[in-house]
Amino acid sequence: MQTEVSSKGDVKNFGLADKGKVRIEWADSTMPVLRMIRERFADEQPLAGVKIAACLHVTTETANLVRTLKAGGASVFLCASNPLSTQDDVAAALNVHYDIPTFAIKGEDRDTYFGHIDAVLNSNPNMTMDDGNDLVTRIHQDRRELLDAIFGGTEETTTGVIRLQSMTADGALAYPIVAVNEADTKHLFDNRYGTGQSTIDGLLRATNMLLAGKRVAVAGYGWCGRGLASRLSGLGANVIVTEINPTRALEAVMDGYLAMPMEEAAKVADLIITVTGNLNVLDRRHFAVMKDGVVIANTGHFNDEINIPALESLASSRTLLRDFVEQFDVNGRKIYLLAEGRLLNLSAAEGHPAAVMDMSFANQALSAEYLQQKKAELSPGVYIVPTEIDQEIARLKLASMNIDIDVLTPEQELYINSWQSGT
Repeated sequence: MQTEVSSKGDVKNFGLADKGKVRIEWADSTMPVLRMIRERFADEQPLAGVKIAACLHVTTETANLVRTLKAGGASVFLCASNPLSTQDDVAAALNVHYDIPTFAIKGEDRDTYFGHIDAVLNSNPNMTMDDGNDLVTRIHQDRRELLDAIFGGTEETTTGVIRLQSMTADGALAYPIVAVNEADTKHLFDNRYGTGQSTIDGLLRATNMLLAGKRVAVAGYGWCGRGLASRLSGLGANVIVTEINPTRALEAVMDGYLAMPMEEAAKVADLIITVTGNLNVLDRRHFAVMKDGVVIANTGHFNDEINIPALESLASSRTLLRDFVEQFDVNGRKIYLLAEGRLLNLSAAEGHPAAVMDMSFANQALSAEYLQQKKAELSPGVYIVPTEIDQEIARLKLASMNIDIDVLTPEQELYINSWQSGT
């Protein structure tokens, strides 16, 4: 792979910087909440002197987050949280135009990926900002000498939060981390509307397939699965949901979808998309019963959801047909894998729209400020974004849309906070 390395960062081509800057500014035009926070940060400098190691998808939206952190006085060092999600022009622009050391190359191999994580950790950070927990895991397993300087961190996505909860249960987590994914203004919007739209965007860019009339199985009915199922249904697909949680399965049925085990769904589905955060959701036994011509993809964080080694072992041949589409020949049937099983929306498309990432990254910025303010008070563990931050972001988003809402009258305040009144 042809790459360019500077004293600042490691990118594929610094010549893409001007193009990246224009695209960053375009995304910024639909991120008014983050822009308002950036303006306040520039005045107040709440992150002055803080070094932040960030492992996030290197996209135009992320660029505006790290610009905001820098405006607040932080020194930010950025690497990619997935080998296929980097936008190379954005990585170049962050180094060249915004003086933010960025280590990210779309399609980087595993060694380069973890080398880039180590590169940002070499900054000796005070705070981490993670998406999937790879950065935090690296620190706790291999770079423990850094822990003394770190007072807090944030985590962006469901998969990372699950890992952090496991670390906490094991007594392994050494510093406080705010689970940004658990904020209402994150999971209710980013996970549902963002994942729903961007996954279909990646699917259509990769395949140009018609969804109307297709039988599509969605594995997992969390907030991301809900959003994806809704958007697929809106485009005319017949949606099947697979779940391990009976309450979520019941909800899917009452939302109008079929619910069944994956072993049954695999027999009839034309398209299967995993979004669970778990391992081998599509496994050898599923590949054995899939239809000829089935398309399989993943929009969860890691490519572990599809057991690709098992699929390889069953296949007599593996052929790249077009960007992000591979054909596996299995006993006379064709199975098409998208984006190497990595998250489809960022591998084959651009990820979530900037308007929805505006709220997610506002949570990141304000959580970083919160950690700086509370660093002497918080013990190691996983923390939810404070309600006042969550509601302030919603308020700012509504204000940016010129939408007003009701406020309680004094009489209503008294009533709702009393117990004496009744029937």
